[in-house]
Amino acid sequence: MPLSAGTRLGPYEILAPIGAGGMGEVYRAKDTKLKREVALKVLPELFAQDPDRMARFQREAHLLASLNHPHIGAIYGFEESGSMRALVMELVEGPTLAERIRSGPIPPGEAFPLAQQIAEALEYAHDRGVIHRDLKPANIKISAQGQAKVLDFGLAKALEGDSVTTSVEDSPTLTQAATRAGVVLGTAAYMSPEQAKGKPVDRRADIWAFGVVLYEMLTGKQLYTGETGADILASVMKDQLSLDRLPSDTPPAVRNLIARCLERDVRRRLSHIGEARIILEDPLSTSPATATSPPPSRPVAWMALSGFLLAALAVLAFVHFRRAPEETRVLKFTLGLPGNAILGSYSPPAVSPDGRRVAFVAAANGGQALWVRDLDSLASRPLPGTDGAFAPFWSPDSRNIAFFALGKLKKVDAGTVIPGPVLSLCDSPGAIPWSGTWSKSDVILFSTGVELFRVPAAGGNASPVTKPDRASGEDALRFPWFLPDGRHFLYTARNTHPEKNEIYVGDLDSKSRRPVVAAISNAVYSPPGYLLFLREGTLMAQRFDAGKLDTIGDPIPIAEQVVNYGVAVDGLFSSSQNGVLVYASGGNGRLQLGFFDRSGKLVSMVGAPGVIQWPTVSADGNSVAIDRLDPQTGLVDIWIHDLKRGTERRLTFNSKDNDSPIWSPDDSHIAFRSTRDGGHSLYQKATSGAAQDELLDKSASPDITVNDWSRDGRYIFETITDPKRRGDVWVLPLFGDRKPFPYLQGEYDEDFPRLSPNGRWLAYHSDETNRYEIYVQGFPNHAGKWQVSTNGGYTPVWSRDGKELFYVAADQKLMALDVKDGAEFEAGVPKPLFQPRIGPDPTGSPWFDVSKDGLFLIPSPVEQASTLMTVVVNWTAGLKK
Repeated sequence: MPLSAGTRLGPYEILAPIGAGGMGEVYRAKDTKLKREVALKVLPELFAQDPDRMARFQREAHLLASLNHPHIGAIYGFEESGSMRALVMELVEGPTLAERIRSGPIPPGEAFPLAQQIAEALEYAHDRGVIHRDLKPANIKISAQGQAKVLDFGLAKALEGDSVTTSVEDSPTLTQAATRAGVVLGTAAYMSPEQAKGKPVDRRADIWAFGVVLYEMLTGKQLYTGETGADILASVMKDQLSLDRLPSDTPPAVRNLIARCLERDVRRRLSHIGEARIILEDPLSTSPATATSPPPSRPVAWMALSGFLLAALAVLAFVHFRRAPEETRVLKFTLGLPGNAILGSYSPPAVSPDGRRVAFVAAANGGQALWVRDLDSLASRPLPGTDGAFAPFWSPDSRNIAFFALGKLKKVDAGTVIPGPVLSLCDSPGAIPWSGTWSKSDVILFSTGVELFRVPAAGGNASPVTKPDRASGEDALRFPWFLPDGRHFLYTARNTHPEKNEIYVGDLDSKSRRPVVAAISNAVYSPPGYLLFLREGTLMAQRFDAGKLDTIGDPIPIAEQVVNYGVAVDGLFSSSQNGVLVYASGGNGRLQLGFFDRSGKLVSMVGAPGVIQWPTVSADGNSVAIDRLDPQTGLVDIWIHDLKRGTERRLTFNSKDNDSPIWSPDDSHIAFRSTRDGGHSLYQKATSGAAQDELLDKSASPDITVNDWSRDGRYIFETITDPKRRGDVWVLPLFGDRKPFPYLQGEYDEDFPRLSPNGRWLAYHSDETNRYEIYVQGFPNHAGKWQVSTNGGYTPVWSRDGKELFYVAADQKLMALDVKDGAEFEAGVPKPLFQPRIGPDPTGSPWFDVSKDGLFLIPSPVEQASTLMTVVVNWTAGLKK
């Protein structure tokens, strides 16, 4: 029954009807609490009376409510009043795109920016696992400022679920058959063929609909028509695509884009809507075969010229790979990253052995994934299923890419336009893998950050190859690189005595090794016989005899300001087997501490910039502890900042790494992790600095992290990772026999445990749903379990009064949720506070803390991380003879 003006649903007062459809009636309403107008979508009565559907709908609605993007209509909440159920949504003023199209074709100058904004909205949602399923002009609003706003994201799935087995003939998302489970979701004229057949769909269904909508914008006509819904669906599935109606001045790149979106074979269809967004940024400067373009802020003519020059260089490079040139010349050009992405921290770009492709990790919008750039193309393409990717490296045939993600070593076939499935090869022991290498005999050698392991390229159990020589002071072996014989390999040994840092040659068939270069850097062998490594940010090349395993002559500098991370001792560079060099130059991503209020405003800065992590505020709020890298030694120590006096002092003094500090409840001690015992052990030290370090827990695991100290001083919470397991939560009692015991121990990665101030609830993040979310369980008895995040979550931190829980969502927004401190745990809906520039560690977990007065202590980047890669073809021709 339609609602009349003045009717109340909770705090919402109906003002006027907006429209109606299969998904319910929509009304303009006034939020009497927040004094704003909203749109209320009142669900059909039969639907609202179905408990199973309502439960499913509310689960999906929580996910949809987490979408926060300027071109997506926001969902504010869900309201129940008597038998009525309504979704509370952002009220978007202005006509729909369908209404705009009724007045005729949209000129390209207006259509392309709108289409680009629609693509941005889809890209944002797809990156978070949300598919629209009913994209059409009627679901897109155009604001008074000419901005597109996509509505009803994911509501089709929220209302009907995933079961799709039969078809409908009418156009609304849900027809009169909406009470029947298993109807096809989506409007007939915009359905993809697989959707029309009732098959499961993924983001490529949205890409099809996007192509149909873009065609309609430019022509003013629907692409697929018919007298009935069945006729339309038949046209969708059978009619041959014709783009003859497109205006004659439609850029070739846009014609090609529409054709790729409307491929009936999903394997040939455009796989990522981000490619469409890039093309539409500047369609005139993009050739028909490309899927990306330079930034739109530059003049079109200059961009066209730049694109031509880059294409010419790429063609020359490609020709070089086919045959030896008569005259060897050096070609140098840069590769930009997609969108607003930056190179993933600690992940060097990897050029394929044949020199035709570059694999790299790009970080954007709170996540990172693996991308590939063909050097004879202007387009970079993402590889699906590689979320969280880290440290890629190629197979010898340049077809497969191995990489690390979520505690696994994985591989993907990237040798074709359509990549193959992502396959797991083995568990990756240790907290952070530090790169790998793949031999011609299909052996993969990789570093756990401490020692080297091997595994067959087909997968299996990883077995140890070599460990650090502890007696000589070595504490980490990293960055293996196979030499041409497939038996010997380069690797870097970090030593607690900096003058002993060395690059070695190891042997798979024996324990023998020999030093080759004194350096704290990764090393790459590049035919016809050069060793590449870094010294103080300068890339050096030194002649190397791969048969005699020895260097020749002195090293020669070939590139300056190459990005490197001292604590990880890796430089962002790579070389092919035929003279193609790729490296990144620019900022190293140094961080500086700052206090921020709840709106994200900077209140004060703390200390000097540097390679820092793990900030934690004392209980009295007067001091901050941090661990900091010494770039000269490559070692990490604990430092304390006195906020009142504005001074700082070093707390730990030994020739080992000391990191991850946490304060005791009375601020008298700091517990921390140390490598002084050959692995990772827990120590504490008086903050006065007077007493000696005291061992708390000597772990048999190669990796242990200290995370929290209970307010009553009785427990310390740890995360332990060993070669057989991923992250597990352990508890160290500081009374009785002081024997640690496991609290969470299973197949998932559970990390960053934080105990509530009242000592009753333990928050942590876990990947048990295949992405990290925040969970809460009772302590110490495991009473209950709650997932409190809805859009991914890392590093929970309690407010000092225990009434709020903060965390960082997958999109890097700082989130807050209210917590009721009663007999049972009860949490509110997560609310975004602001999006800080948080500096993550290599695993993607961001660090922050909260002071007693509610300020957020965050390490933020003080210099721009690299967004460009330099490619040098025939780099050896540029060496001084």
